[in-house]
Amino acid sequence: MWMFFFDHNDFFTQLERRSELKELKQSKQYYEKQIAENRKFSNDLQFNASAIEKYAREKYMMKRDNEDLFIIQPLEKK
Repeated sequence: MWMFFFDHNDFFTQLERRSELKELKQSKQYYEKQIAENRKFSNDLQFNASAIEKYAREKYMMKRDNEDLFIIQPLEKK
C-alpha cells in the first residue's frame, strides 16, 4: 500500500509519466515528418529551377514582365 500511494514513484505519477511519454512520442513523429518535408523542399530549391520560380511567385509575389498579378484575400469576419 505504501508504494501504491506514498512512494516517490507511486501509481499516479507513473500514469502521468506514461501520458507525457505518449505525447512526446507523438510530437517526435510530427517533427520528424516536418524535417523530412523541409529537407525535400530544400533539396528541390537547390536543384530544381521550376521549384525556385514557384517559391518566388508564391512567397514574394514575383511575376514575369508580361504578366499581371491579382492578389485575392479572404474577407474578415466582423
